[in-house]
Amino acid sequence: MSVASIASGVTWGVIALLSVGVGGYALFHAGTGFVHLPITNPMFDPWGLQTHVAASGVAMLLGAFQFLKPLRRKAPTLHRWMGRVYVLACVVGGLAGVSIALSSTAGPIAGWGFFMLGLLWVPFTLMALVSAMRRDFTSHEIWMIRSFALTFGAVTLRLQLPIAGALGEAGLIPSDFVWSYQYIAWLAWVPNLIVAELFIATIRKPRRPKVAPSPTPA
Repeated sequence: MSVASIASGVTWGVIALLSVGVGGYALFHAGTGFVHLPITNPMFDPWGLQTHVAASGVAMLLGAFQFLKPLRRKAPTLHRWMGRVYVLACVVGGLAGVSIALSSTAGPIAGWGFFMLGLLWVPFTLMALVSAMRRDFTSHEIWMIRSFALTFGAVTLRLQLPIAGALGEAGLIPSDFVWSYQYIAWLAWVPNLIVAELFIATIRKPRRPKVAPSPTPA
């Protein structure tokens, strides 16, 4: 096994662990009626934030496993059904997120950040579905990478919140939560998408054909 394949496996494992952790956390709160979250946000209604959290939790639980090659090879039917549920979860979560984004109590900068996230998340995911239905699996993989990069924004958001808190405590940035949150609303997903596009550029790069060595003259 090469170093590159080991690194790829470790990277996938970390991403999957974080996704399942955050997705499971979201579904725990959805399953318990959000009684453990002391939130008094006016957006918090069954057709807004709760729907977004529940659907996004399902997307996070499933997303990383769609990239497992053994699953695609050995259980293609399971892969397809997981994909269908993932698409449905992204569409529902994205539309619910768009419906509440501009009402964010963190202000318009945060609101527009979440609005743009949802606005891209839904069509990117649907493009992955359309490509699969056309059996254009190269495009399917590319659109799935973009879709999951946005799905993973829920994880990077939660990683950035304590970092912003620590920087605020150290006096390096304003300690006001809303000040940090309005930028995290963009930083949670824009860098993910940039990394995804850089990765896509590497898999699109044509490989050099192997050239047989010329025979040694006698």
